[in-house]
Amino acid sequence: MSLDNAVWLLTGLAAVVVLLTRMRLSSEQSQSGHALVPLAIVNAHTLFGVGALAAWIYYLNSPDDTWGLVALLLWWIEVVIGLLILARWVSRPSKHATETTGDSWAEGPGLSVLGHIGMLLGIGFFTWIVLADKLSG
Repeated sequence: MSLDNAVWLLTGLAAVVVLLTRMRLSSEQSQSGHALVPLAIVNAHTLFGVGALAAWIYYLNSPDDTWGLVALLLWWIEVVIGLLILARWVSRPSKHATETTGDSWAEGPGLSVLGHIGMLLGIGFFTWIVLADKLSG
């Protein structure tokens, strides 16, 4: 597999993580349970994710170092917001909340940990791609 194909594959996976995170956090807004995330933070997470995807795809189609750097900035903001949300979920369960109901995604934060740690590693890889100028074309 060429490096370019690996980058496109990871871009698709990043899009899936952004979409699934939005869907999961939006569905939790109507549930009782632990560490609900304010809708403004969910919206910021989604906005930076979609912006990062758009800038990144533009960069991949016409490698311009400026767009690559803009995309990286948006990706890193996205990753930090995601990891902070995840840290809140894992470390601060509410003392007075009932168990989360209707969470058909997974039992506990395992899926989110996988997605967000994977995203951190993927964005680290994207950073190397841009800074080392590894894209062909």
